[in-house]
Parts: sequence; C-alpha cells; structure tokens
Amino acid sequence: MLAGRRIILGITGGVAAFKSAYLARRFVEAGALVRTIMTRSATEFLGPQTLAAITGTPPAFEYFGEDEVSPHTEMAAWADAIVIAPATAATLSRLAAGASDDLLVGTVLAFSGPVLVAPAMHTAMWEHPAPRRNVAALESDGVHIVGPATGALAGGDEGPGRMAEPEEIMAALGLVLGAGTMAGWRVLVTAGGTREPIDPVRYVGNRSSGKMGNAIAVEAADRGADVVLVTTMAAPSHSRIRAIGVETADEMAAAVWEEAAKADVAVLAAAVADFRPAHPRESKVRRADGIPDLELTNTPDILAGVAALQPRPFLVGFAAETGAATGAAAKAIAKDVDLLVANDVTAAGSGFGTETNAVAVFGRDGAFEEWPTMSKAAVAARLWDRIVALRSP
Repeated sequence: MLAGRRIILGITGGVAAFKSAYLARRFVEAGALVRTIMTRSATEFLGPQTLAAITGTPPAFEYFGEDEVSPHTEMAAWADAIVIAPATAATLSRLAAGASDDLLVGTVLAFSGPVLVAPAMHTAMWEHPAPRRNVAALESDGVHIVGPATGALAGGDEGPGRMAEPEEIMAALGLVLGAGTMAGWRVLVTAGGTREPIDPVRYVGNRSSGKMGNAIAVEAADRGADVVLVTTMAAPSHSRIRAIGVETADEMAAAVWEEAAKADVAVLAAAVADFRPAHPRESKVRRADGIPDLELTNTPDILAGVAALQPRPFLVGFAAETGAATGAAAKAIAKDVDLLVANDVTAAGSGFGTETNAVAVFGRDGAFEEWPTMSKAAVAARLWDRIVALRSP
C-alpha cells in the first residue's frame, strides 16, 4: 500500500521520538519515499544523522537556510501524506491554532492531503482539557488521530499518553491512504515451508522463512481485508489476520482447501514440499542402525486443488525457480492460475530468508512482467495493486 508513496514524517520534541527512527525505517521498507521535518526540540531526543541514514535525505528544520526558497510549500507539493509522530502537547496546540512559526506546522498548513497525528505526552498532560480541545479541533478539520495508547511512560509512570506503536501508525496510514478499498474481501494466504517427518527428530524441508507470505498477509489486512494465514512459521500480529498453524503438506492442504471455498482471493506463497517420506518412523533413526532407505511419495498438489474448486477464488500461485524465472510461463498456464509469481531463489537478494525479492509475474496467457529487486513489503503492495486491478469480489 505504501510502495511509491511520498511521506513526510514530522518529529517533535518528546521522548517517544526514538520510535520515529524505526517508523521511518518501516516506511522505507514498505517502499515509500520518506522526507523528515524535525523541530529543534526533537533533536534533543533523536540525532538528525540517524534519520538521514535511514531515509537517504537529511531532515529539514527551518524556513530559512534550506536549499528551497519556500521549503514548506515545496514539501507540501511533494507529499502524498504527512505523519507527525510523536506529536507533543505543544505541537497539537500549534497545529490546532494554525501557528505556522515552525516549518512543520507551516508545511501542514500548505498541504491539502491527509495528515495523520500520533499524540504522545504524560498522562496528566493528556487528561488536561487543553490537549483534548486541540485534538477535537484537529479532527473537525479532517486530521486523522492515532492513539495515544496506555502503557509505560517516561519517569516510570504508566497510563494513557504513550505514542502508538509504529506498526499501528503504519496500519492507520494505510487506511488513510485508501487501503480500506479491500474492506469486505476474504483473503487466504499461505506462508513458510512445510516439514515432512522422517522420524520424530528429522524432517524433509526447505529454507523458506515465510517472510514473503507474511508481507502479503499484512498488506491485505492493512487494506481492510479479512485474512486467513495458513503458515508453518510464526504469524504476524494483526487484528485482521487469523493464523492457522500447520507443519506438513497434508495439514496445509486440509486447511487451505477448507478455507479456499470461503475466500475471494487465495495467494499461495508457501514453499510446499513436493515429496514426503512414505513411511515416517515412530522412533528416532539411529546412526548405529546404518543408513536408512528413504522411500518418498507425492504430497498433495494444493494449488491444483484450489484451481479445481467450483466456484473458486481468484488464484495466485508462487514458483521458486533456480535460474531464469521466465521458464515459469508454461507453469502459469498449466496450473490454471490467475497470476503466477516466480523468482530465482539462487539470485542475490531474491532467495529464501532475504528481506528483498525480485520476481516475474505471469498472467493466464503466459505473458509476464519482471519487477526489479525491492523489499518483500513493496512486492506485496505491488502484487495487491495488480490483484485489485484485475478482480473485485
């Protein structure tokens, strides 16, 4: 959802500013272009060079002394969204009053797009009527508010006023930017590599980390979909993701075939073993017993089972290749999928466990488009853009 989006991250002078560095990193990982504005007091809590290293662009501070003649109007014209996190009580007051005596407020005043604000302050300040009035005024002006949460505060206190966590801010921004267009969609995603037991200790498996499937599930959930994630790995925490843990191909097939009948879209990103031991041992195979004979048998073709459903969901398959992904064109046609996503797992930055991926996406006719190497979150965003363009449930 955030891939290619231009985001201004405003950081003000609160102890929660340390979270802003991670938030900036998450925006970048999602494929967004990020510029930052820091108030002078923010620099007491977070070093500008940290943000410059994360975003690739030094933070802006003042109207004067910047490269642009009119930095607030230039940045406002550039941005798709402005996020202010943390937003202190003083910043809420200036925003509500339109007091453009600093670059951040001036940029907000010059901006006509969505603004998301994450308040952060001590409980006693948050419960004072003034910040509440300011928040109400901002909301009436169309500003989106996320948080604050209840939790540990500076000085050892606890209560409401804690800045929302970066993941919550990410999700809120996705909805603000129109991610809710998938609200009401029922989505099924698979992730991870299956493990086929040889004995109670050993298994036949693969190197899949589940990161690509998790990114696809999170992106769909951020866009408002209700997601079922069938996975062999740890599932991401998200209010709209229901995880079903499995281990073997048989277990994954049973869960997928049951859930697919209720889904609008199924994205099968898991690396499912093609073969499993025909006769797994009930006790550990010991070295002293010699090299065992390992007879293999086929596992269920989960993708084919979903493709055969009538009616069936919009179906996206994944193919891990060793070599040029263009060879997957025939598989896209043979498997009768709506889209097939293929990647060369031996290529740098495109294999199992990496943070990035380089894929080729094939249509039903075998025609394909190669995407450049990008973060798995960005691949997921671009994939859902393609799915939404092709299908509406």
